[in-house]
Amino acid sequence: MQALPPHRLTKTLSSDEQAIKALLVHGKRLHRRRWRQLVWLVGEPGECRARAQQLWQAAPWQAPLWVANKADDVPVKPCLTPRKARTRLGAEHQLVVLDASGSAGFDPEALGALAGTLTAGGLLVLITPQAWGTQPDPDYARFSDHPWQWQTLTSHYLARLARLLRRELPVVTWQPPGLPHLPRLAAQSSDTPPVADTACRTADQALIADQLVRLKRRRPLVITADRGRGKSAALGIACARLLESGVPLVVVTAPRQSALESLFERLEALCPEGRRITSGHFQLATGCELRFLPPDILTQEVTAGQLGGDGSYLMVDEAAAIPAALLGQWLAAFPRIAFATTVDGYEGSGRGFALRFRSVLDRLAPQWKALTLNTPIRWAAGDPLEATVNRLLMLKAPLPTVQRCDDPLTSQIIMRGELAHNEAALESVFGLLVQSHYRTSPSDLRQLLDGPGTTLRLVGQENAPQAVLVAREEGGFDAMLAEQVALGERRPQGHLMAQSLAAHMGSRAALTARWRRVVRIATHPERRREGLGRKLIDEDSSEAARQGIALYGATFGAEASLLRFWLAQGFTPVRLGITRETATGEFAVMVAKALNAEGQAILSTLRTTFAAALPGLLAFELPTLPAEVVSLLLQALPRAPLTADERQAVSDVAYGHRDPVLARPALQALARETSAMQAALVAHQQLAGWAFQNRSLAVAHGDGVRALRQTVEQVAAYGMLFPRGAEE
Repeated sequence: MQALPPHRLTKTLSSDEQAIKALLVHGKRLHRRRWRQLVWLVGEPGECRARAQQLWQAAPWQAPLWVANKADDVPVKPCLTPRKARTRLGAEHQLVVLDASGSAGFDPEALGALAGTLTAGGLLVLITPQAWGTQPDPDYARFSDHPWQWQTLTSHYLARLARLLRRELPVVTWQPPGLPHLPRLAAQSSDTPPVADTACRTADQALIADQLVRLKRRRPLVITADRGRGKSAALGIACARLLESGVPLVVVTAPRQSALESLFERLEALCPEGRRITSGHFQLATGCELRFLPPDILTQEVTAGQLGGDGSYLMVDEAAAIPAALLGQWLAAFPRIAFATTVDGYEGSGRGFALRFRSVLDRLAPQWKALTLNTPIRWAAGDPLEATVNRLLMLKAPLPTVQRCDDPLTSQIIMRGELAHNEAALESVFGLLVQSHYRTSPSDLRQLLDGPGTTLRLVGQENAPQAVLVAREEGGFDAMLAEQVALGERRPQGHLMAQSLAAHMGSRAALTARWRRVVRIATHPERRREGLGRKLIDEDSSEAARQGIALYGATFGAEASLLRFWLAQGFTPVRLGITRETATGEFAVMVAKALNAEGQAILSTLRTTFAAALPGLLAFELPTLPAEVVSLLLQALPRAPLTADERQAVSDVAYGHRDPVLARPALQALARETSAMQAALVAHQQLAGWAFQNRSLAVAHGDGVRALRQTVEQVAAYGMLFPRGAEE
């Protein structure tokens, strides 16, 4: 970096005035290039806030925004707290001051979200204390699990940020009372060629809008883009053209309506004869209309048969932040549908979304098409701020290279302090985690480096990991605190699994015992089904056992393939959630295995409690749990050979005319006893869904009872209760 030569400034100005003038001149240079930049304002907090206030007052900035805790000595009013930064997504600011020097600390989510709102020529001022990175800051309190205090945690993450800002990134460094150090701006590439479609800003956007208008039946589009590429605006352009072509209704959805403001802006600009009846309802004079529906309301109307069907259109924005289960339901209901999502970590990881949702698309709409928006619109290519934020928050961490060798598989524990200083290794590890997980946010990198009680284990080389496991310590509470948690009187931070088992299953011992819980496990997509995940779990649980840890567990969305994986590793279900998780749209399931005698005693009790509760949960609270998952969970129930009376009842249903409803206990026993060998069979899943959830068999034509009798016959014959046809 190179400081602006003092002789170029008016010598009669004070040092503060010179600094402000230098920044304003620099801002004009940025504006000519349509770029933005981060200003790192470092020093004593009060002095830095005063300098930022002077910059705030020195020019007529468009919608300037100050972000800090209201309890701090904020020189401008009003201000926005960092926790509410996401509410500004879709807005535009020319100056943003993010104060990380006070009681709020540094919020990675706030930096990521606000950087995308800064317009061309804008400045993002980050205020930090002088010794930033030498110790944790107050925002670390959000993940300092009991009994850790945030002041005692490591600060590898902040040290890394400070190191990058100081040495490697194109930022303006300002340390009062000195002048700002202004980096030379790189030469700008040639301007983007003109676009034939006057409604669009780039050729990328024009292509996307055209493809959206030409949506084919059962050929959904999946659109991914970085921030600022005009994704939502492209949806708005396409919606306007569909309505004008006579499409009677276009439905749009997103996690928040505020994310669709640019869509509605383009719609209103291109359809001036239309009117916005409500904030989420736009209508043309012809009666053609666009309706915004939140995901939960949309799902209700689809389930009730009020939306969907032939000729219907659905545009889904920020699809990565919506549970995959809901996306799949909408995909089946709307013949013409598009999914658009951001590839960064503010609305949900678009890369993880594509990985998780691909199998659903392949099954339900194998002719789906992927499109990408690459050219930025809010700013020009080569923007320094985008490069800075991508590097700080590691938003572009790539998938590591595939490496195979003949040596036996082994895993190794990686020290997080060393990883924080090895940028290539950190990028590879985080890239693998991002690619393999549904939602990854900027805060997850900080949790990985500084989360208390966290273990990081990998298979492969540090710079090219082939599989990664992240685990966290839980439990170890004293008996009094465990009792208070079980009674709902206390809720210490963290310890997700141990606390849940105490609060919801009544197990005080689950809190007093020590646990290790798998937080993330990821395998390179090209090396799955090679045993890498099993290797990580086996070696990490063995190490935990040597450390005296009693139980090893995991919690995840109750999806059949995941549940099958964990059961194959010797884990036992111990709890099933009764409400859908916000992140996955699935019911959470917890699994565990014992590592010593203490753990075995606790696990035996948990297994017994779970087995007793499962039939009632399936009948009342979980009638919509997928039948494939039900078949797998039945393996957790006690097994006993069918009695003679039960065998007779099964035979009477399969080969006679006995009403299946009146033989339900025997059919439940049949489903339970055969689950270990038949859980993957459709017939067993149908029987389990009917016997425990009263789910009728899907029969296009004919008698559902007859189909059930045939299903019972198939399951009984496969289970060798009696030979097929022996009772006829």
